Amino acid sequence: MPADAPTILATSGGWATADRIRWGVGPLTDLAIELSGVTGRAPKVTFLGTACGDDPKLYHEFYSAAQRRGLHASHLQLFTMPNVDDVTAHLLEQDVVWVWGGSVAGLLAMWRLHGVDEAMRTAWEAGVVLTGVSAGSICWHLGGTTDSFGPQLRPITNGLGLLPWSNGVHYDSEEQRRPLFQSLIADGTLPAGYATDDGAGLLYRGTEMVEAYAERDGAGVYFVERGADGEAVETELDVTRLS
Repeated sequence: MPADAPTILATSGGWATADRIRWGVGPLTDLAIELSGVTGRAPKVTFLGTACGDDPKLYHEFYSAAQRRGLHASHLQLFTMPNVDDVTAHLLEQDVVWVWGGSVAGLLAMWRLHGVDEAMRTAWEAGVVLTGVSAGSICWHLGGTTDSFGPQLRPITNGLGLLPWSNGVHYDSEEQRRPLFQSLIADGTLPAGYATDDGAGLLYRGTEMVEAYAERDGAGVYFVERGADGEAVETELDVTRLS
């Protein structure tokens, strides 16, 4: 049951602390599941930990969270080889694709090597809801800021480009993020874009950002563009608080 339009929920969150397991499904990921329109059966959610090198422990934690949430869970891994015969077919069988954080540069390289980039576009156009946190947020955009190359943040400019914007993540919790994101937009390295504090997310229908959400009090969302004087202009957007 695909969403009624190509849908991406790009976040700096989506997971939650939980008793007895490492982490659980958070309100933002619950929203992504709701957007898929599933009724009468367990939602099909596949999880990608490419940006963490397909760490087996991460997948174990995902399956624990998925079992608690009542999901029909699967995963797509690329190391040491893809675990499915047909990546596109696997993605098209899902209601939601959930992409974890880590190295967005590594994620993009591995996805392109194995054709996951084109498979994601096919799934998105078919109405499979795409969501993710951090690297799993930046990847859908044209670019953003990343620590993929070291502790000093650098620009990433070769995102999948499903969305014609840049993306800033962890905007309130990592001190380099906000100033670098603004300066890269001001000098034209990145196009105008949207940034999320930890616990906030951006809902895109097609390529338009239609609503901002937060799963914790005080989490903000911002639009940053290059002003007429060549300086970055940041506008804080209205946010819908999720329970």
